[in-house]
Amino acid sequence: MSALGQIAELIGIACLALGSLGIVLGALGLLRLGDVYQRMHGAGIVDTGGAGLILLGLLLLAPHWTVAVRLVLIGFILVMTGPTATHAIARMARVSGIEPQLQDDKGGK
Repeated sequence: MSALGQIAELIGIACLALGSLGIVLGALGLLRLGDVYQRMHGAGIVDTGGAGLILLGLLLLAPHWTVAVRLVLIGFILVMTGPTATHAIARMARVSGIEPQLQDDKGGK
């Protein structure tokens, strides 16, 4: 394996590790944050970024170009559907009458 291949493999492994950490942090955000809007923001942003890093790591470690093309298509689908689903959930929560939690005048939550 060439030096360039080893560097790509190390970057791919690092992307997999960082993406996995991002997804775990997104899952903790679901438990930690207060209302549906905060949870949606925490899960949507962090999980999309984590999935993107995992796909980038897999792309760098792909053994064949057909696998790489499939990973790019999966990434495209994630980028298109993630924000759309988040928007639909936020809109239905708002239509259902769920109000976001706002800070009161004393600065507390």
